Amino acid sequence: MAHQPRKMLDLLSMSTQGDLGALTMYTSQRGKLVIFPRAPPLNPPSLEQARQRQQFNATAIAWWSLTNEQRTAWKTAAIRAHLRITGYNLWTYWRLTGDKPTIETIERQAAISLL
Repeated sequence: MAHQPRKMLDLLSMSTQGDLGALTMYTSQRGKLVIFPRAPPLNPPSLEQARQRQQFNATAIAWWSLTNEQRTAWKTAAIRAHLRITGYNLWTYWRLTGDKPTIETIERQAAISLL
């Protein structure tokens, strides 16, 4: 009986992680669905948390301001370089760190121009 909610959500093609209404859920390491009441933070975010959220927000906006060809290049580079992250994750890394040598290495490995 414990697997019924998981099977129903899987049948509906719903991801069984994150918040859904008043519930938070995730899949445990044992493959079991864990559901509990959502518990929003009691305190407002710190200045550092607000700054980091703003950085991630600006990165997402910048991603969608790229052309389709540019986004495809980042996605392709991640695949060709056999990274275990998506092109968006690679873009986010670049935007948040500015680590040009790493991106240049990935460009060489993937034989694709990103910067």
